[in-house]
Amino acid sequence: MVTQDTAYPPTGAIILAGGRATRMGGADKALQKLGAEPLVAHVIAALQPQCASIIINANGPAARFAPFGVPVVPDNLPDFPGPLAGVLAGLDYFAAQRPDLAFAVSVATDTPFLPADLVARLHAARSAKPAEIAVARSDNIVHPTFALWPVALRADLREALVVEDLRRVNSFFARHVCAYADWNVTPYDPFLNINTLDDLHAAERILTATTAESERR
Repeated sequence: MVTQDTAYPPTGAIILAGGRATRMGGADKALQKLGAEPLVAHVIAALQPQCASIIINANGPAARFAPFGVPVVPDNLPDFPGPLAGVLAGLDYFAAQRPDLAFAVSVATDTPFLPADLVARLHAARSAKPAEIAVARSDNIVHPTFALWPVALRADLREALVVEDLRRVNSFFARHVCAYADWNVTPYDPFLNINTLDDLHAAERILTATTAESERR
């Protein structure tokens, strides 16, 4: 159930799960288990209190995501052009299906420890500058796939992808006014992403430690 906070404009969420996971032998990263749940389930759980609607951007059979109860939206451009294509697919979806949503946040499917204030702080950073796009940053490292996008930017994004063949997220950001929201990395980086089996084992240790700490409170 999606139960967004009302302190900021209603916001959609685009979970980017369209990558090929080559460093994990081509396995579907979104469905790799962390604890008892797949990675994408942890991401959905983190976003549900923060967003008015959630979709998964993924290519291939949509049925594999059926247990999670959210729409699956594939890229609407050919040849896997990268995360910007996933963002565009999500913005197009919200424009058509949820015209009441003027903003969408993009996140990666392999980041199970997303901050509970991700969307609120991105909105705050965007409003304070003011800026068109707000981007997450931790320990001065920019995380370009974790960003708050106006749905109205989809026409410019489509032109950049289709006409200019632009692929890098940071290159698109350079064309717009961006704000940055900062998080610290203690006791762990909330944007820790799972690229390898070693990363998954490290995440298991964090999950075990945070679960134990929660139980002590």
